[in-house]
Amino acid sequence: MTSPLELQEIARAIAEEAGELAHRRRVAGVAIAASKSTLADIVTEADREVEALIRSRLAAARPEDGFLGEESGDAEGTSGITWVVDPIDGTVNYAFGIPSWAVSIAAVSGSVDPGEWRALAGVVHAPTLGETFRAAEGEGAWLGDIRLQVNTDAPAGALLGTGLGYDPRTHAGDIEVLQRAMPLARDIRRIGAASLDLAFVAAGRLDGYFERGLRPWDIAAGRLLVDEAGGRTGWFSPDEFGRHLAITGGPELYERLRERILG
Repeated sequence: MTSPLELQEIARAIAEEAGELAHRRRVAGVAIAASKSTLADIVTEADREVEALIRSRLAAARPEDGFLGEESGDAEGTSGITWVVDPIDGTVNYAFGIPSWAVSIAAVSGSVDPGEWRALAGVVHAPTLGETFRAAEGEGAWLGDIRLQVNTDAPAGALLGTGLGYDPRTHAGDIEVLQRAMPLARDIRRIGAASLDLAFVAAGRLDGYFERGLRPWDIAAGRLLVDEAGGRTGWFSPDEFGRHLAITGGPELYERLRERILG
């Protein structure tokens, strides 16, 4: 049976190759968009091309595994392992040249519902930041040779990450959630890529993070990073718009955020 560390290494190699492709397409896409098309079109094509690369590499390395991707949907496998992929997390950042975007690849077993699956390995690779966060079940979370650890103390208040949905109908509810969390906050960051928000919690760059509207591929790799770095992540029932809520942080902060946001 393949170990979580072996799955992690597969994810890392493929994520780094995919990140190189995404970076090349971003450089070429800006020039093309200026004269021939729209930047949105280029980004859409880049998403699809990068996911196709990831899917083909995984199919070659692990042909019996399942697949769940943002762009190309899902395919059941026979091994009990499913790869959950976001080819370019933070697409708006990618389109605007903001460096906070990442390739996110995770291997999970069981259900593809984040509330039920067992995460085995995960990688969040941020090409323009030059960083690759990785985790394997029971082996800790790592950035290079540095073992990651969530923050457990925030005497001046917690530095929190969050996000707002693109649907104007949801903005009032998102702002209400933010207001509930603010008494715990030192300040707020809106990075624009959930996988990086989670990686930054694991690395102690953020104390906690919460957001409605995430999908399984947004949280798959980053959640394992947080868990392996000693934190906690909750995946809660959807609101009236069908948007699940994710909350993460060190164990104590997680409980305080959950209590304030959900009551």
